[in-house]
Amino acid sequence: MLGCRSRDTRPEKVLRSLLHAMGLRFRVCARPVAEVRRTADVVFPKARVAIFVDGCFWHGCPEHYRLPRTNTAYWDDKITGNQTRDRQTDELLQEAGWTVMRVWEHEDAAVAARKVALAVSCAHDDKSLR
Repeated sequence: MLGCRSRDTRPEKVLRSLLHAMGLRFRVCARPVAEVRRTADVVFPKARVAIFVDGCFWHGCPEHYRLPRTNTAYWDDKITGNQTRDRQTDELLQEAGWTVMRVWEHEDAAVAARKVALAVSCAHDDKSLR
């Protein structure tokens, strides 16, 4: 597990590259809410949009995750704990007024980038109406 990257994974880099090409500017690997000790992969502070790029294995993708054959109790607890923490993170950020988006590593990055751009655009539009 020490060799697993916690940031700058290939899916993250591809998504960030596409977002940057769209003219969007963002923070990388940042805490959306300073008091909450959770780090999002891509953060749009002004729009209050936080993006998490989740790995299929580590976050228990319903489509691709397969429980390892060895040490199953450990891995089941580990992945379940990750999923619980993900839900808590979503709730904490939403309560603080953030839009939270989760992108699976297997998703088409171009489609995900368009969804993110739309969310950021909508968030900016909502703020201009206030």
